[in-house]
Amino acid sequence: MNRKTLVLPAVIGLLAPVLAACGGSDSGDNGGDAIVVGTTDRFTASKEDPAPLDPASAYDVGTWNILRQTVQTLMVMPNGGGDPAPEAAEECGFTDSGNERYACTLRKDLKFSNGDPITAEDVKFSIDRAMQIKADSGVFALLSTVDTVETKGDREVIFHLNSADATFPFKLSTPVAGIVNPDDYDKNKLRDGFDVSGSGAYTLKAEVKDDVIVKAVFTKNPNYQGTSELKNDKVELRSFESADSMGTALDKGDIDMMTRTMSPAQIKKLQNDKGTDVDLIEQPGLEIRYLGFNTNDPSVKTKAVRQAMAQVINRGELTSQVYGSGADPLYSMVPATVTGHANSFFNKYGDPSIPKAKDMLAAANISTPVKLTLQYTDDHYGPATKDEFELLQKQLNDSGLFKVSIKGENWSTFRPNEQKGDYEVYGMGWFPDFPDADNYLAPFLDKDNTIGSPYANPEIRTKLIPESRREADRLTASKSIEEIQSIVADDVPVLPLWQGKQYIATRDDITGAEYALNSSATLQLWELGRGVGS
Repeated sequence: MNRKTLVLPAVIGLLAPVLAACGGSDSGDNGGDAIVVGTTDRFTASKEDPAPLDPASAYDVGTWNILRQTVQTLMVMPNGGGDPAPEAAEECGFTDSGNERYACTLRKDLKFSNGDPITAEDVKFSIDRAMQIKADSGVFALLSTVDTVETKGDREVIFHLNSADATFPFKLSTPVAGIVNPDDYDKNKLRDGFDVSGSGAYTLKAEVKDDVIVKAVFTKNPNYQGTSELKNDKVELRSFESADSMGTALDKGDIDMMTRTMSPAQIKKLQNDKGTDVDLIEQPGLEIRYLGFNTNDPSVKTKAVRQAMAQVINRGELTSQVYGSGADPLYSMVPATVTGHANSFFNKYGDPSIPKAKDMLAAANISTPVKLTLQYTDDHYGPATKDEFELLQKQLNDSGLFKVSIKGENWSTFRPNEQKGDYEVYGMGWFPDFPDADNYLAPFLDKDNTIGSPYANPEIRTKLIPESRREADRLTASKSIEEIQSIVADDVPVLPLWQGKQYIATRDDITGAEYALNSSATLQLWELGRGVGS
């Protein structure tokens, strides 16, 4: 067959595919061999993070993709985007006019995968547990507006919020709000290792070598009750050390599909190749990349240093030279297509300008060149990250205003060090917990933020974030959200770089691949089936 690129429209809520995959059946196949999916995500248990799959601690796109298959939440994001819908719940909704009391009724006869009944007390246990443990990952901050959790009978759960939060239904769709079996999870301690006990669409068996998952086997949960319609009985997720080895496995037929993270070279090759039995699916994405700053570190404590970096960095050159058509320049932490997006950094800095940056540093009496080390993770966001940081280094050093060195580290080391504040400047990516502007701002600017940033702006924390959360109409919330973005562009505690697209490569006998990844980079393995290749 002729290889094709499937492009899905980029508007949230309109993510239906314009072209189906090439398989001979669009209904999939509930039997047969396991569908095998490749990823470069690494799942490691370490001294710093001994409980990578505990919902009370896990907080990266890879581990969340495992939990979303296995641990059920009260709410879930629908395939086509839009507002969250009931999942483990039969119905949910605010019961007051101020968005401070939220009630859910569980489905009847809901069970964990081992057959144990699920009650409202299990939901309360799971939420209270995540809030009480307060894992170092900071994921508990998603539940920061929860004051108390009340139960009525076996099926009703009532969330009393400490402030209005129209985004709360979205937060109940994230794995930190996942329902876990109290028989297997300690109330006050994380669950080490790779076992998961939930009520999701699949059960998990992890094959582990040297404390790293090499294969995650997902088997259909016979007790599952929810909105997902499984098109298969079993899926294997295999972890590869590099994009090249993952691509080789797809070419050889050892895997049926590969997703994050492919290299720009692989994507370009698949776009240009003809006559292969591999389809490339291109989708709009809400992934962003940014630089974070330890604003207490002497090297970047002065705002003018951070502003000068924002003035020098050429995003257009960065995206075109490193990522090609796979990324677009980003001038706010809130990506394009998300309600409330504003090009705040472009509005303030315009095009890159070395003279303007020089004036900023001179006005603040900063001696040049400013010496900095840019840290990045060399195994988490794909093979192009090193190229990206080499180009950032060149742009800054060529200005004559900076003397920058770069250093890459494995994610298992990088992430704990970054959270502890060991780095002055560091590169991070963000895949949204849910597609709302609040989730691109509060996780980095609010108290208990996920990057451990010491930056604290009282107007953002005490006025603008709470103000935006009071608005159920997110368009109405845009005024507060845009004000936050303007403050961030001026203070530069974080520096947005680019927004990426998403790609899946799949063999042509796999159906449903165009639905297997939503706009927030969430894997939906239940959509995959096996048909007939063309």
